[in-house]
Amino acid sequence: MIAAVFWIWDNGSVEGTVSRVAMRRSLRLKWRNELDRLVDSLATGFGAGYLPWAPGTWGSLEAVFLALVVHQVFPLQERMILGAFLLLLVVPAVLSSGRAARSDGDSDPSRVVIDEVVGQILCLLWVPVSVISVVAGFLLFRFFDIVKPSPARESEGLGGGVGIVCDDLIAGIYAGVSLKILFYLTGH
Repeated sequence: MIAAVFWIWDNGSVEGTVSRVAMRRSLRLKWRNELDRLVDSLATGFGAGYLPWAPGTWGSLEAVFLALVVHQVFPLQERMILGAFLLLLVVPAVLSSGRAARSDGDSDPSRVVIDEVVGQILCLLWVPVSVISVVAGFLLFRFFDIVKPSPARESEGLGGGVGIVCDDLIAGIYAGVSLKILFYLTGH
């Protein structure tokens, strides 16, 4: 038995096994680091959450600019495309914001702005995109996101990513309905 161990050691098999194990561990750590960067990037709105002074406002502005770009490129399909963005982003928003909250030890870290992005997109689905609608929608969404009328404030108690995203979706509904009423009353 001892002779076999020395024979393996001399032939490099043990060293090769050790290096293969170390390489696998290194690849797992690298993959986990890449996944953490991707999750952080999504949760922070691709870095907007790190901007100074009201990161949630920057996240909302990202959605406004996205809506304007979609309007310029696909004016006839803007609502469908924005709706598809919303559907594609909600689950990753919940997962990434929940993971960021756990890693920060904070129930709703200010750097997490993907919730503002999805809430703002939901708000802008209620009326056709125009400069007037995005400005009014932006202001209404920020108002309802800050004030958090019921049940938005209570939804934060759901915890994790669901609580982080849900209050902004509710604020988006309040803002979208208000925007629709405003446009109806003004004849737009």
